[in-house]
Amino acid sequence: MAGATLALPSGERLPALGCGTWRMGEMPARRRQEIAALRLALDLGMTVVDTAEMYGDGATEGLVGEAIAGRRDQVFLVSKVYPHNATRRGAVAACERSLKRLGTDRIDLYLLHWRGAVPFGETLAGFAELMRAGKIRHWGVSNLDAGDMAELTVLPGGAACATDQILYNLSRRGPAFDLLPWCRARHMPVMAYSPLEQARLLGKPALGEVARRHGASEAQVALAWLLAQEGVLARPKAATAAHARENHGAAALSLDAADRAALDRAFPPP
Repeated sequence: MAGATLALPSGERLPALGCGTWRMGEMPARRRQEIAALRLALDLGMTVVDTAEMYGDGATEGLVGEAIAGRRDQVFLVSKVYPHNATRRGAVAACERSLKRLGTDRIDLYLLHWRGAVPFGETLAGFAELMRAGKIRHWGVSNLDAGDMAELTVLPGGAACATDQILYNLSRRGPAFDLLPWCRARHMPVMAYSPLEQARLLGKPALGEVARRHGASEAQVALAWLLAQEGVLARPKAATAAHARENHGAAALSLDAADRAALDRAFPPP
């Protein structure tokens, strides 16, 4: 699994294991540590860095910008626009603010953070304008279900959607019922956030048993399970260097049939 990549619909390949940043950049005392963790993650090949204008009211984008300064070309940078900013003009203005905070001239993947009151057509028009201007390279969505995706992708330009970023982990397997098959049929990867359910997965006996068999941590087992799912990119957060190294170790962990069966018993699929 080490070094595994997945292709976007465009054909561009990304590392399956990346970096989340939610709640980073909010505490000045932790800033140096968080920047060091992100830079180590880049060194280890976890070069997809996911953030959002919502995170820390822009503070997280500022931290990411500092962490990737001088290394921008190594990074596949993802950010998100608030639904209430996702009109044609609003998306363009929000993206410009994000670019300034990130210290870059482009965002590689720009996502609608969740569905709001703004019609999809308005958002797509804003994304198209940003694409033409070279401010974003790809666009996608987050937190949309299969019905939303079907509605979005039949709109003019909607078929260019690159990904759906969703809550998906061992304890949140609902997307496997309909959304994941829908995306796989269209060669569209999903990007899984909260892969450890904000650490609430840790301490579960089944995870502990599998971890002991492999000499791994419970977090690594949960991440390895996620990385083994077809068409799934994982982006766990690592706010310390030790955590970044732990996340990276999950990519080399292969679960066997007995491991998967034990996890299915403890975390039943839909």
